[in-house]
Amino acid sequence: MTGTPTQPSSEKSPAIEQLIQQRREKKDRLLKEGKRPYGHRFERSMTLAEVHKNFEPKVPAHDQGGSEPLNETLNLAGRLMTRRDLGKLCFAHLHDHSAKLQLKLSKQDTGDDVYKSFLKDVDLGDIVGVSGKPCRTKTGELSLQVQSFEILSKSLRPWPEKYHGVTDIETRTRQRELDLATNEESRNRFLARSKIIHSIRIILDKLSFIEVETPLMQGVPGGAAAKPFITHHEALDMELYMRVAPELYLKRLLVGGFDRVYEIGRAFRNEGIDTRHNPEFTILEAYQAYADVRDMMELSERLIQGAAQALGVHEVNYRGETCQIDAAFDRASLVDLFKKHLSLDLIELCQSKKWKQAAEDKGLRVPADATERKCFDLLFDERILTHLDRPSFVLDYPSAFSPLAKTKPDQPLLADRFELFIAKEEVANAYTEQNDADEQKAKFSEELAKRQSGDEEAMPVDEEFIQALQYGMPPAGGLGIGVDRLTMILTGSSSIREVILFPLLKPQ
Repeated sequence: MTGTPTQPSSEKSPAIEQLIQQRREKKDRLLKEGKRPYGHRFERSMTLAEVHKNFEPKVPAHDQGGSEPLNETLNLAGRLMTRRDLGKLCFAHLHDHSAKLQLKLSKQDTGDDVYKSFLKDVDLGDIVGVSGKPCRTKTGELSLQVQSFEILSKSLRPWPEKYHGVTDIETRTRQRELDLATNEESRNRFLARSKIIHSIRIILDKLSFIEVETPLMQGVPGGAAAKPFITHHEALDMELYMRVAPELYLKRLLVGGFDRVYEIGRAFRNEGIDTRHNPEFTILEAYQAYADVRDMMELSERLIQGAAQALGVHEVNYRGETCQIDAAFDRASLVDLFKKHLSLDLIELCQSKKWKQAAEDKGLRVPADATERKCFDLLFDERILTHLDRPSFVLDYPSAFSPLAKTKPDQPLLADRFELFIAKEEVANAYTEQNDADEQKAKFSEELAKRQSGDEEAMPVDEEFIQALQYGMPPAGGLGIGVDRLTMILTGSSSIREVILFPLLKPQ
């Protein structure tokens, strides 16, 4: 049996370095013998999953002696992850992105030279191309009876222990390539993420939304209450900001006549890192002219349930929370929730602005420098969110904390806005968009005052956006969904690092 070390392959140790040196010597020998340790194009007949699908029914199982190979030659490729040498017979497992398949090699089938070359030249971790016929072994396992092979990529660094893969969380996130190649669960999680994004695109495209791209580097970091990353453009000699949200550019497209637009892309926020937050993340934002927040509720429910359906998920199990995802979502006003769970009058609080006092009166630990918005968040997160057992649209946020939203027609202290919570996790944010340029500028001025008093997350004034609104933006509803957060919930992942291929990490 050919073994591999149990340490992560990036770890420096005398044993690892010795194995690397041995593989380099093997590579050099192959080159001197006129063999290519790094191949070129290889035409596969099919993926390994397709081999199982197409040939499991065709290759009969026999109680003894296995089965005769089919008279059909396949060309397959993948990474060699296990190998058992039994003298005149060798068994190995080939892996690709879709599945694994056993290889059966014997001197009788390959000839003595090819068989010896396989044992001598091929290491675990090498990517190989093989040619052979489907058969079934004595144990009943579908296999490929190999006739010939070629090395397509020599692995100079030994791979992790073959049965358990990469189990160390730090190694899995730093060396995602090893994680994906050895952990089926991780690979399936990222395939699920891809299906979620694909599902969202299909639904929006069917609804006549146009997918667009807006700048990642912006002169003004608008569209969300967040601290931005700052960069410098040498040729223009100017400071730029990595976008915190694509919102303001997307709404300028509504002014330009695109009635339905969306973007799925990166946003950047210079904030803390924890199991639920990464400084670089993926967001969906969609805007629909002549719509409002109620249309956005219908759209978000359709998108999220469509993504769940694409994964075959009917019930989510996330961080100890379980709830149905395929039933209609609840709707609740913050006015009612504050009264029910805090015995507080939300309208009165919006008028008095005594958010800090209210939080302290409810026994919450409030930082001395906490803003009114942070105190509101504390009240909601600690005293209300814990009661939301079902997927819930929470409506009627204070307009003071919603500078880009229209106020409710019958109550100017509240915004025509919702946040969606699933398994007690915020997944979406939406509102009826403010399209009055003067009202928007007044809101920006209020945010500027907060910024000047020390609130780093308050929005700056975006004069170009105000100018665009002055040309006239149609009434609209806007929706934002955190793709990473949604993937966490639908896949039952406890950390955002598990759903981002390459999360930001401290240097080793």
